[in-house]
Amino acid sequence: MNIILWIVFGAFAGWIASLIMKTDQHQGTVYDIVLGIVGSIVGGFLMGLIGQSGVTGFNVESLIVAVIGSIMVIFIGRKLRRQ
Repeated sequence: MNIILWIVFGAFAGWIASLIMKTDQHQGTVYDIVLGIVGSIVGGFLMGLIGQSGVTGFNVESLIVAVIGSIMVIFIGRKLRRQ
């Protein structure tokens, strides 16, 4: 059951990031889930580099970290596609 909750958390974070970056019409739910999970990993890693806690559970701080990480993944993906 825990993995299902993390998938839902990742989907929510990916969806918020896709709305912020205005890519919501171009991608589907599966892409939002993957984006949110990858964004959580990236955001947690970057927060660890600056000495802060990353994704620690189902709370607002973790959601913010995951959304910021997802935005970064979208941004990097856009740059790679243009080349």
